[in-house]
Amino acid sequence: MRLLLCSTGLAGHFNPLVPFIEAARERGDEIFAVVPPSLAKDVEELGVEHYLSDPPDPTKSKDLWRRAARLPHAQAARLLDGEFFGRLSTEAMLGTVEAACEKFQPDLVLREPCAYAGAVAAHRRSIDHAQVAISTARTEWSVIRLVASTLDDFEDGMEPVLRRTRYLSRLPTSLDPSPFPRTLRYRDNTVPEVVRPGPWADGSGPLIYLTFGSVAGGLDTAQSAFQRVIDAVTGLDVRVLVTTGKGFNPRLLGPVPPNVTVQSWVPQASVFPFASMVLCHGGSGTTYGALAAGLPIVFVPMFADQRTNAQLITVAGAGVVVDVGSKSEPGFRAIESSDVARIRAAVIEVLARSSYALAAQVIAEEISSTGSARDCLDELFTR
Repeated sequence: MRLLLCSTGLAGHFNPLVPFIEAARERGDEIFAVVPPSLAKDVEELGVEHYLSDPPDPTKSKDLWRRAARLPHAQAARLLDGEFFGRLSTEAMLGTVEAACEKFQPDLVLREPCAYAGAVAAHRRSIDHAQVAISTARTEWSVIRLVASTLDDFEDGMEPVLRRTRYLSRLPTSLDPSPFPRTLRYRDNTVPEVVRPGPWADGSGPLIYLTFGSVAGGLDTAQSAFQRVIDAVTGLDVRVLVTTGKGFNPRLLGPVPPNVTVQSWVPQASVFPFASMVLCHGGSGTTYGALAAGLPIVFVPMFADQRTNAQLITVAGAGVVVDVGSKSEPGFRAIESSDVARIRAAVIEVLARSSYALAAQVIAEEISSTGSARDCLDELFTR
């Protein structure tokens, strides 16, 4: 069978597709991908044949993200989902996806939800297609309403197509009940890159893994965000590994306390076996990985769907959310100096109370009992 993967240019959007590359190889399927240039290295390292689409118009994109940062969350979501992903990204990718369909003749198009070009091209050609979640089902169901009118400019009637498309999610049912009528669950069995543990793996005290994912490091607020969260754990009897993302220079943080190690990037699955908790903004990839490893989380949500993710986990008892920034601050929340004490208190609480780790372990057990990515492909291809 032939599998065509489609993703927009963010690592957090592409990474949930990776287990299906490995699963397709196990099945003996042929694999092809369409991604923007920002993901070229990723697909090359995975050995996947691919086409590179044009990136979204850089001038218009920069303007949209700048405007979104000044808007309240709901308005920012409408702007980015409708105009950046719905219009600019679809516009940039559609011709390349159609060329890939023509050349590769896929049996199935598998896309992340924001790669709408994959859905449009597949629908036009009556190719079976499915979407792999990057967020919660409730969030992604609601986003369809925001992009429907924009997608009608490319192909009429895409809203019902997107709603009835099969929806694949790593999040367990107990955390994330799905409104999509055809939902499949899978666990991520991707083997992590083997990395020799650094000095962060040794020493006394529990290890805190502090990360803001792959996007936040490129924001103007990144340096102050890292510095303030490091301030929150300074002086505690803990070890801290901070990963800043490849878009941020760790040297900008200057000298850090002796119990803190700062690196650009470490595969998170290589850190989890050593960690006692995770301190993050609530991005879906980090949140899922921490839960699958049975680790409790302290959340400092700053933008996008991070607050939604945090609320799901805190209701389940596996974490604590700290509201950061001014409540009147629109769009992207910056971590302020007045937030430091509350972040510190949340870290102390999660480390001191075993109930958080126990709740995380319950979620991890549910995840481990979920079917694999290969199970999903077996079902998709036998439709």
